[in-house]
Amino acid sequence: MPEQLSLLLDETRPALRLIRYRFARSKRRTIGLTVDASGLSVRAPHRVPWREIETFLREKRHWIVARLDEWSALPPPPVIRGATGEMLPLFGERLALQLLEGRRGVGRGTAHIVVSAPAPRCTGLVLELLVGWLKQQALAALAPRAAHFAARLGLAPPPVALSRARSQWGVCTERGAIRLNWRLVHLRPGLADYVVAHEVAHLVELNHSKRFWNLLGTLYPDWRDARERIELAGASLPQFREPE
Repeated sequence: MPEQLSLLLDETRPALRLIRYRFARSKRRTIGLTVDASGLSVRAPHRVPWREIETFLREKRHWIVARLDEWSALPPPPVIRGATGEMLPLFGERLALQLLEGRRGVGRGTAHIVVSAPAPRCTGLVLELLVGWLKQQALAALAPRAAHFAARLGLAPPPVALSRARSQWGVCTERGAIRLNWRLVHLRPGLADYVVAHEVAHLVELNHSKRFWNLLGTLYPDWRDARERIELAGASLPQFREPE
């Protein structure tokens, strides 16, 4: 089975671009494409002939190349070690970390996140205070949004808790509780709203059926674009690490 594709990007200026990809057959009904940090993945129904898959890929060539270029242009995620001057995003806005000596506490200034600690050179304590504060900000911002979207569906505000999952932005349980990744605090609110609306829609449709996506569309019409944007944004989130 082919694992690479030569794409003619511009018929007026013949030039081929060789793209490697991962391919799998599945029970899905349509051909699906995914582009992420590991490259292009292609999934197709079992009975779809290869010529149809190849035609589909060539029709999507500009989308494929644009997404691959977006991923390759991403800067490496910043590493936060707990030092003054480090930059990290808060609700989509880049703020500088400022350390002060004093009683334990964290607050936001105009362009800074100020962390106060008895020993500000103790990076472990600084990171502990900082991450704890970020989680508080996340819950304070996300819980009202869940209540907002639930109200639009005629539902009571669902219980909301934070998650530390590495591969999931959110989850809705069968009991109607929602868990949201605390790292959503780094994203601009409009993009984080996609995750919240997605999980609230699961309160009604605990699946990914057509009914679910239609319901999500009533809460968040631009969910298709947001689903792509959030993966790109997630790849650039800061990592919190003590100096070695």
